[in-house]
Amino acid sequence: MATSEEVVAAAPAPEAGLKHKLERKWTFWCDNQSKPKQGAAWGTSLRKVYTFDTVEEFWCLYDQIFKPKDLQNNADFHLFKTGIEPKWEDPECANGGKWTVTSNIGRKDNLEKMWLETLMALIGEQFEDAEDICGVVASVRQWQDKLSLWTKTAANEAAQMSIGRKWKEIIDVNDKITYNFHDDSRTKGATKGRYTV
Repeated sequence: MATSEEVVAAAPAPEAGLKHKLERKWTFWCDNQSKPKQGAAWGTSLRKVYTFDTVEEFWCLYDQIFKPKDLQNNADFHLFKTGIEPKWEDPECANGGKWTVTSNIGRKDNLEKMWLETLMALIGEQFEDAEDICGVVASVRQWQDKLSLWTKTAANEAAQMSIGRKWKEIIDVNDKITYNFHDDSRTKGATKGRYTV
């Protein structure tokens, strides 16, 4: 029979490289449209940056790289489930849409806070309908910044409303936020939101 000293000695020390695995893999993407090439199609500047699946990798990446306040105007950071590209054309996104919140007042700090809260909620699987979520996009623009939470099945109103309510709670927003179908945006340009919370 092992003594209590032997049992303690057998346990791995946290500093020995113990990693905290996430439920799934996530991928950071970057898109810088600040200097588009003449005639270049949308998405030509979209780049996959890093895929991770541990809490430690997430914090290393976030602390060193992925803060929206460091982005130039017309640039985006994306965090999507691995295997899903942040494009309407991706099969996982094709029938989906997005919840969007804009940030105007104190916008850089506000965007930073909402971005981090959303990232932690996604990798921590805080959404009841997590399987319907594709990812999140932080967009920095000259006059206002946006955060958009992309989902798979726009027509599933119950799932979208559940996700929208939970996200609004997570990012601590009092204003109404709206949900747009990707199909509407693709065919009609600027559209009126289909759902609101």
